[in-house]
Amino acid sequence: MRNKREHIRYHHRAAQSNTEFLKYQKRLRATLCYSVVIAIIISLVSCRYSRPNLDDEGISDKTRDSLTYLYDRHYTLNTNLEVVQDSVVLACLPVKDCYNTLYEGDRVVVAEFAIHPADSVDSVWVKLAHSQEIQGWIGEREMMQAFVPTDSISQFIYLFSDTHASYFVIIFALFVGAWVLRLFRKKQLKMVYFNDIDSVYPLLLCLLMAFSATLYESIQVFVPETWEHFYFNPTLSPFKVPFVLSVFLLSIWLFIIVLLAVLDDLFRQLSPAAAMFYLLGLASCCIFCYFFFILTTQIYIGYVFLVAFIWIFLKKMHTTLVVYRYRCGNCGQKLKEKGRCPSCGAINE
Repeated sequence: MRNKREHIRYHHRAAQSNTEFLKYQKRLRATLCYSVVIAIIISLVSCRYSRPNLDDEGISDKTRDSLTYLYDRHYTLNTNLEVVQDSVVLACLPVKDCYNTLYEGDRVVVAEFAIHPADSVDSVWVKLAHSQEIQGWIGEREMMQAFVPTDSISQFIYLFSDTHASYFVIIFALFVGAWVLRLFRKKQLKMVYFNDIDSVYPLLLCLLMAFSATLYESIQVFVPETWEHFYFNPTLSPFKVPFVLSVFLLSIWLFIIVLLAVLDDLFRQLSPAAAMFYLLGLASCCIFCYFFFILTTQIYIGYVFLVAFIWIFLKKMHTTLVVYRYRCGNCGQKLKEKGRCPSCGAINE
């Protein structure tokens, strides 16, 4: 009687384990299906921002000029900017030898434009106003280097682009230090792909980072004006923007969603200490993918590496979802088919 009860409990655990695994499969498949559907929807838009109809007689001359500058220069009248250099000098034209100095953190607004085709220094000059008393003119090229938009998304883009190398060195150093400490204590270290946890989400996270980096660099190479317009007029919505930006923003949102799935799987399978070591390694892998694909896309071989990465991911997903379809009800080990578990020897029916 006792053996019969244990046998029933064992089969109940096996059924419960397989049910959880099937739910995991369905969740991953649903994520991929939603991604494909959204990608198809956003494929209906173009790769460049569409210009508004400026021939409408109801538009005032000032509005028409403002919209023209917006789509030609990507910024326009009343655009708010912030100084990021130590100091910048504005010329109080037409008064000669009169200047106003702005310092890091000062904010200005675009007040006027002037085009001087014969100017050997800069053909486009912009009047910036810090206050009623502090105003002046500056060349557009110098303005682009000294100022950034005040929008939080634009400032994040500037900060990340300006300091990501330092962040990479810091995170990589932390991971190497943790890895050496782990080896010193003679404990096995979990790593993405090579000694991975029982989940495809970490590898998918690295793939999304590689895809985003490849797409970002492709925008810089082929349609830089699209990225510049986005930089001055940012949004987090993947709709009502050109196709290439829709895909890029969608990949960022998917990255965040998959990251949450990684954290869920990670802390269910590992202890908090081991999970932190794994996260350091995962962060290093993601940042390595970012830099690797940024650099290789510049010479066009990054696309080949990206295709290879996708093939590796699909191969692992096939192994996870198709080859090893079952789990042992006793130890939870993945099984290709029902029967004796090679890990613990239990019989799974």
